[in-house]
Amino acid sequence: MATSPPRAPKIPHARTEHGETVVDDWFYLRDRTHPETIPYLEAENRYTAECMQPFADLEATLYEEMKARIQETDVSAPYRMGEYEYYTRTETGKQYPIFCRRDLFAGLDAEETVLDCNALAEGHEYFSLAFQFVSPYGNLLAYAVDTDGSEVYTLRFRDLRSGELLPGEINGVYYGAAWANDSRTFFYTTLDETKRPHKLWRCTAGSMDAPVEVFEEPDARFNVEIDRTRSSRYLALLLSSHTTTEIRLLDADNPEGEFQLLLQRRQDVEYFVEHQGDWLYVRTNDRGKNFRLLRAQAGNPLAELWEEVLPHRDDTTLESVEGFRNHLVVLERHDGLRRFRAQDTLTGAEHFIAFDEPAYTIEPDVNAEYDTPLFRFSYSSLATPRSIFDYNLDTRARELKKRQPVLGGYDPENYVCERIFALSHDDVRVPVSLVYRRDAPPGPKPTYLYGYGSYGIVTEPSFSSERVSLLDRGFVFALAHIRGSADMGRNWYEEGKLGRKKNTFLDFIAAAECLVDSGHTLPDRLAIAGGSAGGLLMGAVTNMRPDLFRAVVAHVPFVDVVNTMLDETLPLTVTEYEEWGNPNEPEAYRYIRSYAPYENVQDGAFPNILVTAGLNDPRVPFWEPAKWVAKLREANSGKACILLKTNMGAGHGGPSGRYEKLKEKAFEYAFVLGRYV
Repeated sequence: MATSPPRAPKIPHARTEHGETVVDDWFYLRDRTHPETIPYLEAENRYTAECMQPFADLEATLYEEMKARIQETDVSAPYRMGEYEYYTRTETGKQYPIFCRRDLFAGLDAEETVLDCNALAEGHEYFSLAFQFVSPYGNLLAYAVDTDGSEVYTLRFRDLRSGELLPGEINGVYYGAAWANDSRTFFYTTLDETKRPHKLWRCTAGSMDAPVEVFEEPDARFNVEIDRTRSSRYLALLLSSHTTTEIRLLDADNPEGEFQLLLQRRQDVEYFVEHQGDWLYVRTNDRGKNFRLLRAQAGNPLAELWEEVLPHRDDTTLESVEGFRNHLVVLERHDGLRRFRAQDTLTGAEHFIAFDEPAYTIEPDVNAEYDTPLFRFSYSSLATPRSIFDYNLDTRARELKKRQPVLGGYDPENYVCERIFALSHDDVRVPVSLVYRRDAPPGPKPTYLYGYGSYGIVTEPSFSSERVSLLDRGFVFALAHIRGSADMGRNWYEEGKLGRKKNTFLDFIAAAECLVDSGHTLPDRLAIAGGSAGGLLMGAVTNMRPDLFRAVVAHVPFVDVVNTMLDETLPLTVTEYEEWGNPNEPEAYRYIRSYAPYENVQDGAFPNILVTAGLNDPRVPFWEPAKWVAKLREANSGKACILLKTNMGAGHGGPSGRYEKLKEKAFEYAFVLGRYV
């Protein structure tokens, strides 16, 4: 038997906002140097380990099953860039990928190691690679690593001809980075004190000269990003908030020149640019939420000369544009599913790339070559493993280049995928994607329902080999395509943000009720899961309908919404106002206050709850899940088990190695399988 659950001491802290005084008994947990904080997290970890000890064999079995399905030594589908063919290898027993290349003119045995992440990770509990970019000439490598989960990276350069590191390293780098065409000049972004990428810098690889500040964004709502167009013609500086963008372009042959503004930012108008041939293609929502496509002459991109290529459509969202020398590929979403619209820019002829399954996900894969008719994309569904195809835009022939191996006799034909619709509180139909074994017995089954529903991030019906461990034990796996996502278009997203955020929670509850009413499951056989903003979803629906679920898994949950959004010194807070609202404004404060999970915990019986956190998490600070668990445990009048597991050396994404990630998933599934469903 496990010992009694830990109880974090109460140290009242009063906050008065808009005439309301709130006492937060666990406010002090946000201070990791407080004498009670780390001991409390460690006590919770010990308690979690004790509670899960009876299921250690199940957890070990799940881990071995999951590991046995992956081809541990494997090679990705190679892609061409310049005079080389690039690919990624994994080796049995090694946690991280090895990036490799082969000279196309030197034979199959001429493998070069571009970057071995295992060597870089040696001696570190955590390892993350922000990027690894080979220079246009193929002679230099820029890469950035993080070894504590803070998402603050260190940039290094390597000479790929000699294998030697170049002098100097640059600290505080973020994800955005790009080479200029001279293969010497490199652009990168850095963070301010709130972890916002706010500056763009230029440096010379291997030079000890001080980097040059190129641009600083003063508006705290906006992030700074840098990228290269596929044509290599331009470097694109993107300045973006959650609702507004601005782009400046620089000739990639002239890295010391000035970035030229394409179109002045306008509040609540987003636009994105791709170069193709003589044109700049601009995707914008200036006349409709679902975006339209315009084009401008690359040499004279005056806005008044722009031409419309695809109009705005109420039933179709234009998600991205890929440019090739003689082709354009537009990624659209229609009726909740993606499709590729391919256009020959010489003749104007168009066609769609067709797919057969009722629910699937597609996305462009690595398309490093510009002067080619081949378009590479990935395809998967809830039953079909991730598959890489090369599609010839001229002949319309497709070639399977690589399918994710799933060892142990996995056969997609043994599983059924379907999509049902739940009716939400306002009579809106909410899609729910399902997968289960074809030979599953009739009647209610244990069910695992996942949701996210924020930032317009789409919950794609994609494949997971780990999930087979649930399916083969008789589970239904379900995805709720709720508002707040963009699963059904841009308007779907906007109907689940700001003052309409509760639609997200009510849609998820409707999805759960639909699974029960349709006979797929019962409340005492239903487990739900979500992470980050999906963890907020878990907290909100648990407060609203604790009777509807048997088990809840909340990974790094954003549950202390009011306190976090009131603190402008924290990472992401100001940039998030356009997603959640600004609680410094009375109306926004009252609305957020009405659903925020931490503030709305009430005394009563809860489902069984597993909560995870990362001590170094810069996105959802560790104290949010820690405070929430302390409050849940204080309020719980039932017999449910409430567990907190904090990764003491990781960040938002949890453990970094592939085997460690499998262990985390096995732990989660053991929680769901072994005791609660």
